[in-house]
Amino acid sequence: MNIQSMALEDWLLYLEKLHPKAIDMGLERVRKVKDVLRLVPEFPVITVAGTNGKGSVCTMLESMFGCASYRVGCYTSPHLLHYNERIRVDQHVVTDEMLCTILAEIESARESAQVTLTYFEFGTLAAMLIFIRAQVDVAILEAGLGGRLDAVNVFDTDCAILTSIDLDHMDYLGSTREAVGLEKMGIFRPKKPAICAEPDMPVDLLPKMQETGAIPYCINEKFSYIRDNLQWRYEGILGRCYNLPLPALKGNYQLKNASAALAALEVMEETLPVPMNAIRRGLTETTLAGRFQVISARPAIILDVAHNPAAARELSTNLEAMPVKGCTYAIVGMLKDKDMAGTLRVVRNNVDFWLIADLDVARGATGDEMLKALKIAGIENQERVRMFQNVQSAYVYAREHAGSDDRICVFGSFHTVSPILKSHVGTVS
Repeated sequence: MNIQSMALEDWLLYLEKLHPKAIDMGLERVRKVKDVLRLVPEFPVITVAGTNGKGSVCTMLESMFGCASYRVGCYTSPHLLHYNERIRVDQHVVTDEMLCTILAEIESARESAQVTLTYFEFGTLAAMLIFIRAQVDVAILEAGLGGRLDAVNVFDTDCAILTSIDLDHMDYLGSTREAVGLEKMGIFRPKKPAICAEPDMPVDLLPKMQETGAIPYCINEKFSYIRDNLQWRYEGILGRCYNLPLPALKGNYQLKNASAALAALEVMEETLPVPMNAIRRGLTETTLAGRFQVISARPAIILDVAHNPAAARELSTNLEAMPVKGCTYAIVGMLKDKDMAGTLRVVRNNVDFWLIADLDVARGATGDEMLKALKIAGIENQERVRMFQNVQSAYVYAREHAGSDDRICVFGSFHTVSPILKSHVGTVS
């Protein structure tokens, strides 16, 4: 295999097959390769973990730092259209050529370390190597799964952010909110700030938080927010209060995410001061595909990557805040290791017709599995349910049957939203 001549598509296929498990929690292997590469960031690192809201917080921070003229590296996952979306410098995705060069270096280091790496571990090391070469002023890293044993945690953070705690990935993180939260708090570091934006912190986690040695700043204790019509008020850690424009990202829950981002800016103020004009611009210029993204008005077409009950609650709230005269068609495809019934149950009163689709990925649920989940969720009227072989055919059906006063909502997974977003590239506002 001549790794110097491989295209990015070839690299991604190779990475998917390199390690026997798609998910293999642990830091030992990735740390060995990190040490071979001598990856030691000399800039501040902000690490973001949580069940939901991670991508929003990362992107808001990226936008506000960028508006303050900092050179920003941002690593998020998963991607919607192209792998390159995961690694950005100065809000620009990295090129195929750069990624291929970096992946070849990591592959050589991996062979020297005599270990295998997962797809995500490769990407994490690639992101940090790119950020170091680009000499960024700050790096923002999103944990892919959990926190304690997630690959991003091989790098010490200068500021940890915990966005939310809910049940997801229970096979890996545990079956209680306490267990999930403990895994996510694994990104905390002694004597470093830890921003906690979960308003309903499990009581058992509070002493565990103290044991980490981190300096906690919890929402509704050290910082808070209030919505006021067309603006909102942030009450900060340092006793300051700001009236701010609503974030460009839609949904009241984004105010909680914005508060977490602002709290992080406050605790990093001495190292990375961000002026108020950059905060205002950053909040109003933040864009993030697939988070209650409206791509058409008549009929209303909404894309949302909500894939667990907590995210579905936010989706339901947003749908209720945006009523339509007609019917709502839901195009849903999910991964079978998610709480499918629990997610569907949350939004069942917001949907008139269910268009369920197979997801053609390894963990994708079949139409029959989705149908079973619908029944468990209490949705048993077969006249309201149709099955499709893929998301695209479900979308064609919805477009043919939805009138201008109706609404189409596509949700359930990144894999569900991606093909619809791809079909609208160039037309999305």
